Amino acid sequence: MKIDTEIRHVTKPGANLFLELGFAPDEAKRLQAASRKHINDTRLLKQQLMEELSVWIAEHHLKQAAAAEILMVSRPRVSDVVNKKTAKFTIDTLVEMLGRVGKPVSLSIR
Repeated sequence: MKIDTEIRHVTKPGANLFLELGFAPDEAKRLQAASRKHINDTRLLKQQLMEELSVWIAEHHLKQAAAAEILMVSRPRVSDVVNKKTAKFTIDTLVEMLGRVGKPVSLSIR
């Protein structure tokens, strides 16, 4: 059985994907704005969690290899945290890492 993997359409960067999917223009605009807000909120939360980890590493004067051992991740993963590479982590992973160093994360809903 052959699987069809032919690319038939590529959405241009910056284009409104929802409009291309056939949503009405007003709805497509609303969905795109909501999507961008969600992505930005997630990125900001990851940055905040990474900042907490970075500060903890610095306060304990740890080299990345030592921090990696404590966090139970590889040294390059610690580098990614310190350099705030948010796309490489889920919120869950960052919360688990903070828990490993005695910094439990609390969620507050407003």
